[in-house]
Amino acid sequence: MVLGALVIVVVGVLIVNYFKDKKGETLNGASVGSESQKEHIVVKGETLWSIAEDKYGSGYNWVDVKKANELKSDTIEVGQKLTLPEVSAKKPTSTKPTLTAKVETVSGDTYTVVKGDTLWSISLRAYGDGYKWVSVAKANNLVNPNVIHVGNVLTLPR
Repeated sequence: MVLGALVIVVVGVLIVNYFKDKKGETLNGASVGSESQKEHIVVKGETLWSIAEDKYGSGYNWVDVKKANELKSDTIEVGQKLTLPEVSAKKPTSTKPTLTAKVETVSGDTYTVVKGDTLWSISLRAYGDGYKWVSVAKANNLVNPNVIHVGNVLTLPR
């Protein structure tokens, strides 16, 4: 008799778990853990990175948003409802040692490429923003911005 009652309790627990909503709602509609999460509706032009930048102050939190929504890919669609988990902003990490030597800034309208330079590093020193490499590449009509040679004189748009 005790064994029969135990089987009924176990089966009952299994049935309740089976009918729970995947998002943590119980049968009576009370949600589990929803106090620590917010929702976001995707608008045109947004990416997981841009949403994470807006909501957390760091694009590196895109992984948390993807994981919280159990997304199979990085693609999101306009109108999609995303759950934003309550996490702290992530900082970028690097496996390379950082250089402590002072880096010379570039102040002129031209720059002569030296060994080890990249458009990113030149832009970082010239403008304080590595993403300006695009305008440097355009100003110099570079067909392949990944290839610059020692001795090249680049025009730096100001």
